[in-house]
Amino acid sequence: MSAAIPVAPQILVVDDSSFNRLLLKRRLAELGYPEPAMATNGVEALAAIAAQPFDVVLLDLEMPELDGIGVLERLHGRGNAPPVIVISAQTEMSGVIRCIELGAEDYLPKSFDPPLLRARLQAVLEKKRLRDLAAERLHALETELESARRAQLSLVPSDFKAISRGRITVAAHMEPAREVGGDLYDMQWIGPRHLMFVVADVAGKGASAGLTMARSLGLIRAGMQMAASRGEVPDPADLMALANGDLAANNPEMTFVTAALAILDAETGEGRICVAGHEPALRLSTQGVTVMDGFKIQPPLGIMEDLPYASAPFTLAPGEAMLLLSDGVTEAHDPDKALFGKERVLAALGQEAEPAAAIAALLREVAGFVRDAPPADDVTVLAVRYAG
Repeated sequence: MSAAIPVAPQILVVDDSSFNRLLLKRRLAELGYPEPAMATNGVEALAAIAAQPFDVVLLDLEMPELDGIGVLERLHGRGNAPPVIVISAQTEMSGVIRCIELGAEDYLPKSFDPPLLRARLQAVLEKKRLRDLAAERLHALETELESARRAQLSLVPSDFKAISRGRITVAAHMEPAREVGGDLYDMQWIGPRHLMFVVADVAGKGASAGLTMARSLGLIRAGMQMAASRGEVPDPADLMALANGDLAANNPEMTFVTAALAILDAETGEGRICVAGHEPALRLSTQGVTVMDGFKIQPPLGIMEDLPYASAPFTLAPGEAMLLLSDGVTEAHDPDKALFGKERVLAALGQEAEPAAAIAALLREVAGFVRDAPPADDVTVLAVRYAG
């Protein structure tokens, strides 16, 4: 057990009695510990703790200016507070209980034997070592996840001014529920007049969903680029079928992806759309918002190879926009677990057809509804407007 103790643990002794401080100093030296720092009351103790980290504090209860209970009360709840062993002449059980409630690791009577002090110190120092190790590993994991989050967000387009051209204006927003999410969106021009845009949602969350997200994005882009290299404008259904074939192969965990993918002719406002298990597209105009129809919702990607997918035609009138979103919007919930729902989506969008303004209005309503409830799912919204 002693091998697990820090090589030179930093110990703070807090006691108003010079005799008790000297006695503890000698006991610690006999047990092989380095010379401790000293404080004569709670005020000095808190100042010392603020000035440097300690591995353990040996704390008396009855002291002038600020007693041991006062020290524990101020340390209680601090994430970086050192562990405390109370050493006191008080023997009433209520006092012991109060110290433990305020976060003290242990309680020793002042008439302790040196072997008991050794055992208690070793136990507390080992627990602190394990907590520090866990904190270090958690910090390293959070750093890696934040790096993965930045890498994931860099995969999707963010310069909407550069993508907007001619009669087409675009905007999008993606907010993972965790550090790494399973939603994706993309917008890519195919030649000078056709814009491909897609929103997709991987089942599940976290790192595995993020990897599937990146894989799905790559498959869709690869299929689009293959067609473009032949001078063709692909059918959205062909891109879905290509992605589905790869995702469904060797998929023992049955991870599936819902998606809505469209290709729009920027000259005419005509296009085709394919929806695979995803939220229906919405049509935005200054007259209001409606759910687009004329297409069927087909099975999600990844559940079965060789599924046939079909696309359907649509036309955006001048000034209209199409909005795609993930179910993280409709299934956002408030602290009482009530869902935001599709009706609130339609009400939030109102008569706004400008992509960035429409997305901002929707996200404001979602944030106001959710309040301080933790996010239940990734939130992704994309809008494309045809000026005509």
